Amino acid sequence: MKLLRVGTAGAERPALLDRDGTLRDLSGIVPDIDGDLLADASALARVRAAAASPGVLPALDATGLRIGPPLGRIGKIVCIGLNYHDHAAEAGAEIPAEPILFFKAPDTVVGPDDTVLVPRGSRKTDWEVELAVVIGRTARYLETAEQGLAHIAGYATAHDVSEREYQIERGGTWDKGKNCETFNPLGPWLVTADEVPDPQALPLRLWVNGELRQDGTTAEQIFPVGEVVRYLSHFMTLYPGDVINTGTPAGVAMGQPEPKPYLRAGDVVELEVEGLGRQRQQVKAA
Repeated sequence: MKLLRVGTAGAERPALLDRDGTLRDLSGIVPDIDGDLLADASALARVRAAAASPGVLPALDATGLRIGPPLGRIGKIVCIGLNYHDHAAEAGAEIPAEPILFFKAPDTVVGPDDTVLVPRGSRKTDWEVELAVVIGRTARYLETAEQGLAHIAGYATAHDVSEREYQIERGGTWDKGKNCETFNPLGPWLVTADEVPDPQALPLRLWVNGELRQDGTTAEQIFPVGEVVRYLSHFMTLYPGDVINTGTPAGVAMGQPEPKPYLRAGDVVELEVEGLGRQRQQVKAA
């Protein structure tokens, strides 16, 4: 299923994109797309049954309708740094022996086509297309990567916007370069795991002002998706509705020759993970 949330920011309602590309209202079946729904097998079964029954779910007019983040009430966002062989190479970094972890606050999340804001004083705001993983079952001390995959509810396209000066040059942890407002567009869809048979075979692409900047594949990940979930479960409990941003391939602005083409007000960023939908953001000054 392709689950999504539509409407004005803070007042989104649950919806579904059916196989014919029609947007369907789920608000009569479930209150929201969130961790409670993803952890409730009977509620998900009701959604599947309604989706398979013609005429049960009313169609929505998509004209002018904002698409919000596909997941509400996000618990935590755990991010994996330097998780692609080609990105580590362009950054001049050694391949990490274990996953590099940082966090993004849930309030960084915006819709897939919402505005991205360059922070005041920023000179190095960068782009990163990523595969996002959404947890559907509580995960603690998992033993295998296969168990990790079994705890995933679905996948989404994510944009891990980053300010490199704040992240790298201002001391402390990476988090200060990752948590500016609007720095995590998510969606458009939460695609359930049954429709993504191999998360290590997904092309990822990103364009800035129509120029292809990133063109990679999750096959390049150093730590595959199932292993990332297993690994994290030994350092923290993962709950339904938690999100994992799994890293970005080569092609970020930081890895380009001087003058590096960091984002500026007026730029347009488009990105996609194949099968998970496409985003488009106008960049403005905060």
